[in-house]
Amino acid sequence: MSGEEKVDVLVIGGGMAGLSCAYLLAKAGKEVVVVERGESCGGKTLTGGRIYTYSLEKLLGKELFSQAPLERPIVKEQIAMTHSQGALTIDYTDYDFKEDVPQSYSVLQAVFNPWLAEQAEEAGAVIAGGILVENLIEKDGRIIGVKMGDEEMLADLVVAADGINSFIAQKAGLRGDLIGAEIAVGVKELIELPEGIINARFGLSKGEGAARLFLGVTEGIGGGGFLYTNRNSISLGLAIAPEKLGEQKKPLPDIMQDFKMHPSIYPLIEGGETVEYGAHLVSEAGYNGVPKKLYREGLLVVGDAGGLCINMGTSIRGMDLAIASAIAAANAYLEAQNATEVGNIYTKKLSETILPTMKIYRKYPVMMEIPRLFKEYPLMANDIMHFLFTVDGKIPKKMLKSIQKVVKQDVGLKNLLSDGWKGLRAL
Repeated sequence: MSGEEKVDVLVIGGGMAGLSCAYLLAKAGKEVVVVERGESCGGKTLTGGRIYTYSLEKLLGKELFSQAPLERPIVKEQIAMTHSQGALTIDYTDYDFKEDVPQSYSVLQAVFNPWLAEQAEEAGAVIAGGILVENLIEKDGRIIGVKMGDEEMLADLVVAADGINSFIAQKAGLRGDLIGAEIAVGVKELIELPEGIINARFGLSKGEGAARLFLGVTEGIGGGGFLYTNRNSISLGLAIAPEKLGEQKKPLPDIMQDFKMHPSIYPLIEGGETVEYGAHLVSEAGYNGVPKKLYREGLLVVGDAGGLCINMGTSIRGMDLAIASAIAAANAYLEAQNATEVGNIYTKKLSETILPTMKIYRKYPVMMEIPRLFKEYPLMANDIMHFLFTVDGKIPKKMLKSIQKVVKQDVGLKNLLSDGWKGLRAL
């Protein structure tokens, strides 16, 4: 790249959002360049997660979607409340979730992102890895390009797809520094296991997947655990509130190790080989964390860079929104009659697609502020189950009184009512 080079669109970031935007624009005949800080797309991405497919199918079309390197369609949705030596697991299986176009898949981004990069390149996009964007170039209040060391690149449109801690969105004055309440620290392992063993341990048939979320595995800190079955591996990890983590004596790797060794979890991963381990930030603010504006003239912000995620309590959605926002950004640029219209069209498209759903779930993160959710309630659930299933030859106490005793002992009736009301208001 040489100074003063100009393209139609410059995309900063080679993740799902950036590559999706580049693919659509290149397919439409636009001159697109993607600059990625890592040496390659997916090279610095922490593998493993879930993608809801509605936006991906819209991006690729059915034929190309069928070729995408996804892992397993999720048919089992599980929530586990763990404590000490036990776990209460709620298991919901729905085979409709894998019919036609399955609702969601487990996905390895270190595999998927390079594939999507290939599709973008075949469509005509240029992808350059190992490049750090250091600043934006402005002229008369409009973003006209970026600086990369001694080089500059100009563009009709710059798309910021540089992730949760978006340097570009901050430089553009669209968002400030992240605060602890808006994020979680995630740690994740990829554990290889043969396909047949995974199927047997999770009660799956060939080509089926499971997703399991955990409460009670974070030492009482706000957060939870997650597990996704891939074809020949398991993605296992934690997401924990960083502010509370700093108050604990136990470091995150030790909490992760205890999580792995829990008697309800270790049998699922026993004999597996850890082939990847890493940490990253996870956006949790949802609708309340989206900046007032996601554009300036000459610049659009997509995906995690714009805080476009949904924290539903039972799951955090990000990948589908990253792709959906990228589609909105690409179409806004293609439909605009002039440069000044792009931002308004982009905002309108988000308001018709992503933002209404995000707004519905905007209060859900409030439930994550109930401190007893991460220790006392999992304990209560397990103590009640322990009572219900214990047979020791002794005369049992009356069920209602015993359950009331557990609630009073583990949580407290006053706290139960207060937390229940707070949870209802969040719905």
